[in-house]
Amino acid sequence: MYEQIDQFVDRCIALTPEERAYFHSLLKFRRVRKRTYLLQEGEVCDFEAYIVKGCIRTYFLSDDGTETILTFAIEDWWVSDLYSFTDQQPSNMFIEALEDCEVLVIDRKSKRELFEKVPKFEVLFRLLVQRALFALQRRFHSMVSQTAEQRYLAFLEKYPQVAQRVPQNQIARYLGVSPEFLSKVRSSLQKRK
Repeated sequence: MYEQIDQFVDRCIALTPEERAYFHSLLKFRRVRKRTYLLQEGEVCDFEAYIVKGCIRTYFLSDDGTETILTFAIEDWWVSDLYSFTDQQPSNMFIEALEDCEVLVIDRKSKRELFEKVPKFEVLFRLLVQRALFALQRRFHSMVSQTAEQRYLAFLEKYPQVAQRVPQNQIARYLGVSPEFLSKVRSSLQKRK
């Protein structure tokens, strides 16, 4: 059960067998059914979840009910609402399983205890936050500097495994276009091939 997360951790920090066992003791394994929410708007996020199996999306709703998808997350990725988790404020996001999932969850109290007993985990979680920030910066840059077609092609190139598992209408919401517009983009690309 811990093999995947151990490989993930080993890419960032080196652990003794005792530190690894302690880390495992703080993780809680959860099976999450497709279309189940791990977090809903208005709740306070008290977890960070490592995805062992499955696909999860994070999104928010605008005042008119329009969905904006922030991220898709698959195996070997982490998912949370970092703002709500860190500041213990109500979330403005939804975190939903798009497939049946298996996750390893660490709650806020356990994470704090982990940092106290094994401080090198602060390095790992700092790297996670940095990667999330870099991804958001790249995404923001692409939203303001690229056409919808360029964003779609970049998405397919960067996340080919996600593109095969997520419905086109959700990819459209992630890219900031309507499903109809994405359909036209895809059709235009097919004609050029």
